[in-house]
Amino acid sequence: MLTFKETLAAYDRAQHDTATLASAIDDLTIPTPCADWDLADLFGHMVGQNVGFAAAVADGDAPLAAYESVPVDSEDVARRWQESATRVRDAFGAADPEATIHLAEFGFHPTVTMALGMQLLDAAVHNWDVAAALGIASRPDEATVTHVHDIARQIASSPGGTPVFATPLPMSGDDPWNDALRLLGRDPAWTAMG
Repeated sequence: MLTFKETLAAYDRAQHDTATLASAIDDLTIPTPCADWDLADLFGHMVGQNVGFAAAVADGDAPLAAYESVPVDSEDVARRWQESATRVRDAFGAADPEATIHLAEFGFHPTVTMALGMQLLDAAVHNWDVAAALGIASRPDEATVTHVHDIARQIASSPGGTPVFATPLPMSGDDPWNDALRLLGRDPAWTAMG
């Protein structure tokens, strides 16, 4: 199990990896593994999540509107991503790990540590989504793989599933990262070309 400091470092790496991908994008109409979302939709969602989580962590709460998708275009996607990533990282870095916050999107009150764990899963998986859309192989470090796999199992086994991720796909047991993706409704073999 990752400590808060280790989770924050892994989160930094995932955010940095996505920033690198964002800086190379010139076409946001490319489809992604997220059903009905192209890269513009995905980055808009990710930036909005960063902004919402940053506000909730810094202030203890944030309205639902704080998490709304942010319109991006190919000329500002890298800048918008980096600004939002810095904002949320700074908020987590300055927070008391044991403080309780309210996440309006989910309607519950996790600790900052739990919220960071959720965000690490989101950052790692969405980094894979972007990389897959661009035809680039992406896999986080093994500690992050274990973290994401463990939380993905909890999400997939929760009663009624979750509206946040797609329906889980059958696991194959071939690889914990691939199975984590399947648990979150993603086909590890997905490509933009179909």
